[in-house]
Amino acid sequence: MNGFAGLTNQLLLMYCGDVATTSRSAPDTDRAVMLFHALSDATRLSIIEMLRGGERCVCELQDELGAAQSRLSFHLRVLKEAGLITDRREGRWSYYRIVAAALDEVHDHAVAMRPTKGTLPVLRTGDCCS
Repeated sequence: MNGFAGLTNQLLLMYCGDVATTSRSAPDTDRAVMLFHALSDATRLSIIEMLRGGERCVCELQDELGAAQSRLSFHLRVLKEAGLITDRREGRWSYYRIVAAALDEVHDHAVAMRPTKGTLPVLRTGDCCS
């Protein structure tokens, strides 16, 4: 028995020439990584949820999250660098809002990862799938 026996279809995946590959370019993949990383934290998802209703002052975000200013600034920076939110200054306050086009991008990347029917044959080697 080879070292791959416990891994589902590994030999097929490694040696089958008919396996579909992605046509995504490195910049597309890098962009997807940045977007999904920015959304991979509960605090950042909470910020996005709070901004769904429209622009919010940083002080409102801080109060609602009960977060220290430095912690909130870090999370806002991650979201802003990913292009998911934008800000504007008014006096000493910053106001944040969602960039809808960036969320459309997230959607498009997620939809593009959906499995395509028929891309890999189903190998049934045991009775577990009967």
